Amino acid sequence: MFSLSELAPVDPHQNTWKLLKPWWEVFMDYLVVLMLMTSVLACTVQLSRDRVVCIPSEPPFNATGGVHHPPVGSDAVLVSSEAPLHVPHSIGPNLQSPAKGRRTHLVYQQYIYVSQVCYHEALPFCSRFFPYMALLQSLLLVASGSFWLHFPHTSSRIEQFLSILAKCCESPWTSQALSQAARQENIRDLERRPRRSAYPPSPCPSTLSSNSTMSSVSLGSEGHLCSSEPSVDSERPRQVLSLDKSDGEQARALFERVRKFRSHCESSAVIYKVYLAQTMFKLLMVTLIMSYTIPFLSSLSFSHICQPAERILLSYKTFECVHSLSSLLRKLLVTYLILLGIYALLNFYTLSWIFRSCLRKYSFHSPKDIPDLMNDLAFLIHMLEQYDPLLVQRLSVFLSPVSESRLLEQSLERHWGEEKLQALTSVDAEGCSSLQLVALPRLPPALFTLSQLHALKLELIADARFTSQVANMTSLRELHLYHCPAAVDPGALAVLQERLEVLHITFAQASQIPSWVLSLRNLHELHLSGRLGSEGGVGHGWALGSLRQLRHLRVLVIHGMLQRVPSELCEVAGSLVKLEIHNEGARLLVLTGLKRIVDLTELQLQDCQLDRLPSALLALTHLRTLDLQHNNLRTLEELLGLVHLQRLSCLKLAYNRVLALPPTVGVLRALELLDLSNNQLKSLPPALFTLHRLRRLLLAGNLLPELPSEVKALALLTELDLSGNRLESLTSDLFSCLELRVLNVSRNSIGSLPGGISALSHLSRLDLRSNSLEELPAELGCCLGLCGGGLLVERWLFLSLPPHVRDFLSRSYATREGYFEDLSRPESDTFPYSPTQWSFSSALESQI
Repeated sequence: MFSLSELAPVDPHQNTWKLLKPWWEVFMDYLVVLMLMTSVLACTVQLSRDRVVCIPSEPPFNATGGVHHPPVGSDAVLVSSEAPLHVPHSIGPNLQSPAKGRRTHLVYQQYIYVSQVCYHEALPFCSRFFPYMALLQSLLLVASGSFWLHFPHTSSRIEQFLSILAKCCESPWTSQALSQAARQENIRDLERRPRRSAYPPSPCPSTLSSNSTMSSVSLGSEGHLCSSEPSVDSERPRQVLSLDKSDGEQARALFERVRKFRSHCESSAVIYKVYLAQTMFKLLMVTLIMSYTIPFLSSLSFSHICQPAERILLSYKTFECVHSLSSLLRKLLVTYLILLGIYALLNFYTLSWIFRSCLRKYSFHSPKDIPDLMNDLAFLIHMLEQYDPLLVQRLSVFLSPVSESRLLEQSLERHWGEEKLQALTSVDAEGCSSLQLVALPRLPPALFTLSQLHALKLELIADARFTSQVANMTSLRELHLYHCPAAVDPGALAVLQERLEVLHITFAQASQIPSWVLSLRNLHELHLSGRLGSEGGVGHGWALGSLRQLRHLRVLVIHGMLQRVPSELCEVAGSLVKLEIHNEGARLLVLTGLKRIVDLTELQLQDCQLDRLPSALLALTHLRTLDLQHNNLRTLEELLGLVHLQRLSCLKLAYNRVLALPPTVGVLRALELLDLSNNQLKSLPPALFTLHRLRRLLLAGNLLPELPSEVKALALLTELDLSGNRLESLTSDLFSCLELRVLNVSRNSIGSLPGGISALSHLSRLDLRSNSLEELPAELGCCLGLCGGGLLVERWLFLSLPPHVRDFLSRSYATREGYFEDLSRPESDTFPYSPTQWSFSSALESQI
């Protein structure tokens, strides 16, 4: 046995497809069915009574050419009007008058023969086959009537659209959003009503605007609002828009499905084109049918004259024939043509509606926040609106960005509460708390309740917006925007202008830099990282010259591909003390803009493909730190020009191609740090050791074969890095630098350590790894700072020390070996990222 549900319609979509059929499509479907029934009935009649009735129209003839009169006693009698026929009274006592007619000699079989011959030879073609042609035409119109619903390229989109529409109508979020819209419209009506009339407003309004079907329906489900309640409802919109977790997840999934379906349907107009082609095809078919049917109407006759060829067998030359159901067939065919004419008029109306209405574009009147729909989606909305505009209003809830934003806010409030944000907050050694949010749809409302937050890092949040509630974040001073074009409300802008001091912006295109950045008048540090303009600006709408309002800006860091140092920086030169340009390998051609930033104290020009020291440095008399790492410097002859930089204390020239250090380096009397790591130096000039203020000398990764004995003149030297050179021995004069604390001679060819190392009483770190040492001197035990792992050597070489020295130096060595291995890594001078920056920069990679 089959259940009732199993006996449901075979195609469940047949019931839902009616939502996309306007009234003329439904009317044409009924007309086609009526035409099909009429043609089927005509064909049935034609098949059941496919014969004619024929009688002779003249006297018979004989073989000799004379007219033959049949005998009186013949069995076949034909009624005639020539002579009366006398019938005896015994034949029919009920007859009141004698029969009249003309006697014939034809028998019944001859009449049957004449009917068959005349039906096939004399009956007109259109009279015989027009019912069958009407049936074929009706079947063709039935097939073409719903072709656009069943065509493979269109049916898939239509099925998805109807499925999404059903989900949108059933979603609880739809009802609540429409109820909220109805409440807001009622509130606006109540606020406007006292202005229109001098009489007091009705306490319970009974009607709404006739233009809002959505509002009237929603009002019926929610009840009427009294005039005393609008302010209460307007202050509590979130109480209306509240869903449980499962309904919220379903609504979010439905929003995403609608977004994908919209992007898929708006890419082409297949449904519109197929529907237009179908309408034109039906109109063409109707026109063609009418064109050849109307001329046939004159020849459409069921009465005709027949002249059979076998005249000898019949004795009659001409017969008058008529179809047995001629009256019924004529009426059926006239009915068919009338229905066909109405069908043609409807097709004309449909075609005019298509060309009169812009069906490939749809604009919502309410709500107005939905952008215009295009192509197939717009066409489907037009067709749905012909059926019921209320369904369009329910679907518009999931097309409205405002409704989606409300749902996202509700979801964020549920998943990203204050407790979860507090758990994700980290505190550094200085007691400053920071929070990093990655790949959220928008900022959770609970974020603005974190009053103790000092640094906020936002990554890949496309719809981030700072509202006036940011005033609750009283400790916020630092903001990171990593591919996050955040928007700021006017109320929040005033707060950020007053409190924000450090801003990091990472972007893909310069247009992603928010315009409100230019108005942060209390900003101290600005870090820009991304693709900058080729002419020194930051795109067409955001140029570095617009920084004139940042009067308190002291640090500017640019990661980009500049061709020149922007001369517009002079507008903030009064406060700018630090400028960093990381050019990512692009050649920095023009540096004349540096001459106008005379108060600059720190300058970094990395990855700028510089061949020599810029001449613009001569104007920076207040410069203290000059960082030219990762360039193409080959010669340093221009060091003599830096004699005017009397305050220069830090010079970093690592990762270049310097072949020789000129003697003019001795003019840099105030130099305290010199970094020449990873160059191609083969010797050191004696003038280098005249820099008596030098405290850190970094020469790792060069080609130095020896260390000059003049090094003993550097009495204040605390760090010396000679790793990765070609040293075979160390001069004992090095141990005259009594302030030396860090000595790195790893990755050389040193065979032995000279005596006198015990004089380095402040030495706290000594790296001797990857050398040719065979033993270590016992004097290392006199260096108290090496206790606890400050000595970095191979294990077997460490065992060559005397036991008492080994015991002294290996105090806590086994447990802290990993720690001292980490200390052998380069300092921040050679490792460009701090742990915090490294974690922040790699967050995107972790998400991928």
